[in-house]
Amino acid sequence: MAIAKAERLMNLALCLLGTRRPLSKRELRGSIEAYMEAAAEDAFNRMFERDKDDLRELGLIIETVESVDGEYGYLARRDSNTLPPVALDAEEAAALGLAAKVWQQARLAGAASGALQKLRAAGMPETEDPYGARHSVIEPRIPVHEAAFEPLMLACRDRRPVTFDYRKSNAVRPESRQVEPWALECWRGQWYLAGWDRERDAERVFRLSRISGKVRSRAGRYTAAVPDVVTVRETVAEWAGESATRSARIRLRAGAGYPLRARARSERSLGDGWDELEIPYGHGLDAWLVEFGPDVVVLEPADLRADVVDRLRAVAKG
Repeated sequence: MAIAKAERLMNLALCLLGTRRPLSKRELRGSIEAYMEAAAEDAFNRMFERDKDDLRELGLIIETVESVDGEYGYLARRDSNTLPPVALDAEEAAALGLAAKVWQQARLAGAASGALQKLRAAGMPETEDPYGARHSVIEPRIPVHEAAFEPLMLACRDRRPVTFDYRKSNAVRPESRQVEPWALECWRGQWYLAGWDRERDAERVFRLSRISGKVRSRAGRYTAAVPDVVTVRETVAEWAGESATRSARIRLRAGAGYPLRARARSERSLGDGWDELEIPYGHGLDAWLVEFGPDVVVLEPADLRADVVDRLRAVAKG
């Protein structure tokens, strides 16, 4: 929903909830700035009717009252629109806290924290760490460094196609992508977007840190059906070799490549400033190893070594 429309709906809802008597369309038009800006009467009437229907779809109970002179008025009685008391158990409170953490560095950080602070004041439970120090489960902690996060999150919510420039792991220059975004997920400290790549006519997963420039929204509807379950983490894990049954042997420079060491099945020092690791081998491992540049040398299997060499040559040519 566009911000201007959301603000207009909020103002209309506040007017209808705050009045003790029915307000006519004329009175509402004089009270809400967006309605006052509508030059033509027909334009205002259409806008008002759409807004009224939208609020009702959102659950607001709006009464229509006819006065003695035949004019209609509108109001939303507070007793008819009162929500039940908020009751959250510890698991539900923790889930809300985790959701709020995403907004630590995003535009809605203050709004998310403020809303959850109100829930805590209403009785949402707090947690206690092992040393007895009490802290709120709603404190935002998860950083979102990528500028692409917020526009992509909004595009996923509103089902809006987007375009952005994306650099693959083996490419020097980014390429333009046209994507129908489905979902965002964080996996091992990195944010990923799953969606439908229109040019490749297939499902794709994109790492946000490889998106350069602005994410631009496009008009039009989705061309592909959105799946009921979007397995972002499973897809990325498969590409990274998490579900692999094969193993690869690599040489890794001492003191480098901690993510590779964390996943190694075995590790031994070679004594010359290099270590030898055995790591899971699955689809996409070649692209991941290229990111470590000269700190990694693939020993086996031969096809993985060839793939890594090809990718490095492609980067060198660029």
